[in-house]
Amino acid sequence: MSQETSNDIKLQAKNELIFGMSTALSGPAAELGKNMRLGIQIRLERENIAGGIAGRKIRLIAWDDGYEPERTIPNMRDLINQEDVLAVIGNVGTPTAISAIPIVNEEKTLLFAPYTGAGVLRKNPPDRYVINYRASYAEETSAMVNALIKEGGLKPDEIAFFTQRDSYGDAGYIGGITALKKHGLKLETDIVHSRYERNTLVVESALADILLADPLPKAIIIVGAYAPSAKFMKLARSAGLNSLFLNVSFVGSAPLAKELGSEMKRVIVTQVVPYPEDLSVPIVRAYHDDMKNYGSGRKTSFGSLEGYIAMEILIKAMHDVDGQPGRESIIDALENLREFEIGLGHKLFYDRKNHQASHKVWSTILRQGEFVPFDWKNIPSLLVP
Repeated sequence: MSQETSNDIKLQAKNELIFGMSTALSGPAAELGKNMRLGIQIRLERENIAGGIAGRKIRLIAWDDGYEPERTIPNMRDLINQEDVLAVIGNVGTPTAISAIPIVNEEKTLLFAPYTGAGVLRKNPPDRYVINYRASYAEETSAMVNALIKEGGLKPDEIAFFTQRDSYGDAGYIGGITALKKHGLKLETDIVHSRYERNTLVVESALADILLADPLPKAIIIVGAYAPSAKFMKLARSAGLNSLFLNVSFVGSAPLAKELGSEMKRVIVTQVVPYPEDLSVPIVRAYHDDMKNYGSGRKTSFGSLEGYIAMEILIKAMHDVDGQPGRESIIDALENLREFEIGLGHKLFYDRKNHQASHKVWSTILRQGEFVPFDWKNIPSLLVP
């Protein structure tokens, strides 16, 4: 264990273990932040009832940044310097995470399990103060590309991209292009790539770019927020575009399904957590129990399950800390977990050189208004000749 800093000593003097969260609680990504917060909250509630960590209760302070980096910066500084949080957990979004990274590195405070798969949070060697749970966007888009080409028989130039015009959209696009190049794509310009502006619903020009493609793409990989992505897909169907739509996990399955309705078909979302209704998975059963007890009647979702898993990992690490957890000792405890299990059905891993616990990607498909498990082997039936 590393020597505790003066900040750690000050933090230990409190009666609570306080964690911070700067997330989207308003705007077009609000459901993602609310679900992530819910999952974290219900897991810490159970821990508190059981006595907390070394006799201290856990408290979460969640502040709204509206999915705007300009609002994340003061949130992060105030959470760390005024609220004296032990760590920041579950922030939502790539552009907001990018603004948070230099702050946590400067303040030597952990940013744990942010809801983003961007490569900027996955440096090699990793930043000490950035530790991820989820698979990367590159792993999600690679799973899509591999399925479309290997199982679906598509050629690389039969796949297009619709992405948000920022670091989040770019991260997904770059991951997809990298995968396509492994399957023979020569030039990026051979792929149609349309974009829209973050925190807007202005998708018409992006759709027009795709409709002008010749031939029309058979599959479109979407890297966006749920509201503009849903609008794009509905407008595309109205325009007669029959492409298969594939979304990365950040889109938010529950709000996306709500926006699309029960009539929309042939929409896939990759996931970084198990299906929230699969009670054969131990952690999903525990999640259901805690949702029932502490979730105030709210529905289960992929997003809240991800927050729940993040808090489960953090609690596991804190129980391994000698004495009261501090900012540095929590990081040491996470890195010392090495190979471990939390009931996901596969093993996770952390050490000093590996700051991403999971690399697994699940696939789901929209059926009658909700996303359910999907086997990539069935993808040929979804591709229009």
